[in-house]
Amino acid sequence: MNMLYDSDAFAVVHILANAPAEGEDTSAQGPQIPRHGFEIVDKRSGKEVYLDGSWAEMFQLQITAWQQTTPSQEEVEDTLEGYAGLAQMPVVMH
Repeated sequence: MNMLYDSDAFAVVHILANAPAEGEDTSAQGPQIPRHGFEIVDKRSGKEVYLDGSWAEMFQLQITAWQQTTPSQEEVEDTLEGYAGLAQMPVVMH
């Protein structure tokens, strides 16, 4: 789990759900499809949304674009605001 962004309004965490533990031998398990996602927490509403699959891929493209252009905090938060509209789950414990 990697914290990607943290402000007064939002937190974004990259979660590697199927990542092997450090030193874990995965050769006997066979090939696995790596799964990862992003959790976006809207601190103002106390809700979160988890993006995986194609949503995670789209968000990863956005992150890659941000790495190229170095957006302002306002631009980042405007984008996160759009995803926060999907948030339905209340944040219970973090």
